[in-house]
Amino acid sequence: MKDNRPVNLDIGTINLPLTAYTSILHRISGVFIFAGVALLLTLLSSSLESEESFKAAVECLQSPVAKFALWLVLAGLIYHSVAGVRHLVMDLGIGETLEGGLLGAKITVVVSAVLIIAAGVWIL
Repeated sequence: MKDNRPVNLDIGTINLPLTAYTSILHRISGVFIFAGVALLLTLLSSSLESEESFKAAVECLQSPVAKFALWLVLAGLIYHSVAGVRHLVMDLGIGETLEGGLLGAKITVVVSAVLIIAAGVWIL
């Protein structure tokens, strides 16, 4: 028996709900944090070699590019943490309905955005 239903394999045209986007961003932010921590640990390691390397690391962190990179890593950490709390709340049985999941996703996006903007102001 052949299935005659249409198959849409173009990911760009699929309309995903907000809950799917928050879940995908949660995974992406985890990878982003992993890469960012590797860079920050490398910078820490080089800063501990000598007094000159420490001064070079401090000077490096004063550049706008380094501040932006630090903000990106911090933004990933903030989003991942807020989304992780959302998952923990859902593990307690709160927000498991369709409406509850959508509300949780909206809260996650808003709280993350506010904290990420605050982190950007703090870093500048």
